[in-house]
Amino acid sequence: MTAPGGSADVLVVRRLLPAPREDVFAAWLDPTSLARWMCPGRVERATAEVEPRVGGKFRIVMMRTQGEGAEHRGEYLAIDPPSLLSFTWISDATDLIPTVVTIELFQRGAETELVLTHRRLPTASVESHRAGWTDIVRKLGEVLTRPA
Repeated sequence: MTAPGGSADVLVVRRLLPAPREDVFAAWLDPTSLARWMCPGRVERATAEVEPRVGGKFRIVMMRTQGEGAEHRGEYLAIDPPSLLSFTWISDATDLIPTVVTIELFQRGAETELVLTHRRLPTASVESHRAGWTDIVRKLGEVLTRPA
């Protein structure tokens, strides 16, 4: 997706998840849950710390096979259960510049449509973030369908 002005600094990932939106929403604010599915690509495990309130901070460290960790941090901008969550996203992959992620959840019968929009990305990292978020959302769906 290209933003006004021709900059490809916005990406959108959509997925239908097999769970009520209350469960999907809660998964984004629970550190134990986040650590289970915030593992894109070669990430083997993650740790998560969250302060689930507007203005609260979060920190997620994604650990790869070689033991190297990638830190992602940010601040919650909007928390409107069970339909909207927005937060800044800062990491080496964003050149340590705050970007903005918005999660919108729509109930579709027994399932939930998740729409993740990531704005203000450096153009060079849009595709790697698209791949990462697509994998993360896929893993979230898998976690929601099996017991903890």
